[in-house]
Amino acid sequence: MRKNKNIWFGPSTLVAAAFIGPGTVTLCTKSGALAGYSLIWALIFSIIATLVLQEMTARLGLISGEGLAEAIRKHSGKGFKNIVFILLAFGAIVIGNAAYEAGNLSGAILGLETIGLDGTISAICLMSIAGLFLWFGKYHLIEKLLVGLVILMSLCFLVTLFLVDINWSMLIKGFVPSFPSGTDLLLIIGLIGTTVVPYNLFMHSSLISKKWQNPEDLGLVKRENLVAIILGGFVSLTIMITAASTLFKRGESIQNAADMAIQLEPLLGDYAKWGISIGLFAAGLSSAITAPLAAALTAKGLFDWKENGVYYRMVWLSILGLGLAFFLRGYKPILIIQFAQVANGILLPAVAVFLLYIMNKSTVLGSYINSKRQNLISFIIIAVCVLIACRSLYSVLFL
Repeated sequence: MRKNKNIWFGPSTLVAAAFIGPGTVTLCTKSGALAGYSLIWALIFSIIATLVLQEMTARLGLISGEGLAEAIRKHSGKGFKNIVFILLAFGAIVIGNAAYEAGNLSGAILGLETIGLDGTISAICLMSIAGLFLWFGKYHLIEKLLVGLVILMSLCFLVTLFLVDINWSMLIKGFVPSFPSGTDLLLIIGLIGTTVVPYNLFMHSSLISKKWQNPEDLGLVKRENLVAIILGGFVSLTIMITAASTLFKRGESIQNAADMAIQLEPLLGDYAKWGISIGLFAAGLSSAITAPLAAALTAKGLFDWKENGVYYRMVWLSILGLGLAFFLRGYKPILIIQFAQVANGILLPAVAVFLLYIMNKSTVLGSYINSKRQNLISFIIIAVCVLIACRSLYSVLFL
C-alpha cells in the first residue's frame, strides 16, 4: 500500500512558499509601479519556467532517490570533468545564495525600519537568531509561524485584488512580450530570478527523494507541483496587478516598505504599513534561514560531506556572513533585494543546464529520462533566460 498520498502540503508547496519572499513582493510591486501591467508576460514566463524545471527536479528525486547535487557528483563523469561540474555547481549556488541572503535580510530589515527600528542593530540580531536556529537545528520551531504570517500577507493581496480598479484592456496587453521604454529592464530578469529560484532546484529534488519513493506516485508528485506553483504564481500576479492598479497611475517610485504598503490601503487602510512590514519581516527571516540551509545541503550532496559537520556548518555560516556584510555596506534595502533577484536570474541558466544534463542520463532515470518535447521546452526556457539577461545587461551597460 502506497503512503504519503497527501498532495496538499509537500515539497512543491514549500518551493512555492519559498519564492513568495521579500524579493517577490518587492520586484512585483516595483514592476507594477514602474511599468504598469506591461511586464505581466515576464512573470507568466517565470511561472511556466518554474513548473517545467521543478517538474524535472521532482522526477529526478522520485525516480533516482537522489537530489540534484548528489546526481551531479555521482553521474557527471570522472576525473577532471567531474571536478569542473562540481565546482561550477557549487560556485553558482554559493554566489546565488549569498546574494539571495542579502536580499532576504534586507527584506526583513525593510519591514522593521518602516515601524521605526534601527536597521544595523536589527540586521545583526536577525543574523544571530538565524545562526542559532541553524546551529542547533531548531529552525522548524518558528517555521510554521513565519509561513503563517507570509500566507496572511498573501491573502491580503488576494482580497485587495477585488477592491482595486483594474484596467482590463491594459492587463490583457501585458500578456504580450514587450520591453517598455524608460523601464529598468533588469526588472525582467529580476522577476525570473525571484520566481525560478536556483537553490529551489537543488532543495526540491532532495525533499522529494525523502518523501516519495514509489515511481507509481509520479502522477501525484506532478499534481502537487502543478497546484502549488500555480497558486504561488497567482499570488505573485496579484501583487503586480494591485501595484499596477494603485501605484502606477500615481507615478510613484518605490523606495521603502511604506511606499509598497499603499497598494494594501484599499483593504487595510491606515494599518497597511503594519501589514506589509510584518509580512516582509516574516518572509525575510524565514528565507534568511532556508537559503543558508539550502546552500549547505547542496554542498553536502556535491562533496559527500557529513550533515552538521565542520564543512557543512562553514558553508551556511559563510552565507550568513556574506549576506550581513553586503547589507552593512550601506546600500538601500530595495537595491539589495533587486540585485539579489537579478543575480539569481543570471545564474539560473547555468543551474538549469546542469539539471537538463542529468535529466537525459538513462543511468540515473532509466525510462523516465526527458522526452524530446521536454528537452525542447527546457532548451527554449534556458535560451529565453539567456537572451533576456543579455538584453537587460546590455541596456544597463551600453545604453
